[in-house]
Amino acid sequence: MKISTAGRHLREGFRSMVRNGWMTFASLSSIGISLFILGVFVLLTTNVNYIAEHVESQVEIRVYLSLEIDEEREINRVQNQIGMMPEVHKITFVHKDEGLKILEKTLGEDWVEGFQGDSNPLPHSFTVEVKNPEEISIVAKNIEALNDIMQPVPIDEVDYGEGTVEDLFAFSNLVNRVGFVLVIGLAITALFLIANTIRLTIMARRREIGIMKLVGATNGFIRWPFFIEGACIGLIGAAIPLGVLLYGYYRLIESSKSRMNFMSMIELKPLDEVALPLIGLLMGLGVAIGVFGTLLSVRKHLKV
Repeated sequence: MKISTAGRHLREGFRSMVRNGWMTFASLSSIGISLFILGVFVLLTTNVNYIAEHVESQVEIRVYLSLEIDEEREINRVQNQIGMMPEVHKITFVHKDEGLKILEKTLGEDWVEGFQGDSNPLPHSFTVEVKNPEEISIVAKNIEALNDIMQPVPIDEVDYGEGTVEDLFAFSNLVNRVGFVLVIGLAITALFLIANTIRLTIMARRREIGIMKLVGATNGFIRWPFFIEGACIGLIGAAIPLGVLLYGYYRLIESSKSRMNFMSMIELKPLDEVALPLIGLLMGLGVAIGVFGTLLSVRKHLKV
């Protein structure tokens, strides 16, 4: 394509946007609102997954042994039984004296004074890491079941934050599913709005297009300005919500750092790790929706 021809297509595309001011504004508003809502869900999904991955890396099962289990042979027997479970990635023995030291760091020296040595009331325990965090409840039940096959009963308690972990994984999966459905729905809505805008443009210029066909203009020559118009509408419609989202996300991160509130307890994904994927996604979707909406309209209504 010649530079002069490309320049002509660009000029015609921009003129058409201005000429169809209200329809262009309606399309820009539709794309902007749709992509804004989509961007919010993308950020929400990204951070829910980020938090879930962070929790997954720290998910572990604490197995507290019965106070009667004190001999090394019995402890090794329990450790071997747990270690042979295929879902278990790693098992670490925590001596009750080490457990007391951990408790001292958490609560302070005054809280554990007088409980050293033989006065230590804590049981021995194991820290169990699983290969798949979503199977943690299954592993916990299998560990508890050791009490049914071993004598004396070796396990006093199994703790992994029951309920909280499952709820987090369920919420993460729900957000991912809702986000996917939302992407499809909003993309289709914006797609048809742009298609209607381009269709009205074509209908308003049917006479001009007919004259161009009579003097030998090709279909490609006629279509290009419409493609440029659709792409520009999609690009501008994506740039506006993108700027709002990135600024809002930046302010949210700064607020969580500077204030002691609920958000300060949640670690959000850094802006530099979020910005580029979000820019690529929204800009790419905006242009793709604009061009594809134009293609649908041109194929259906450009019959001259």
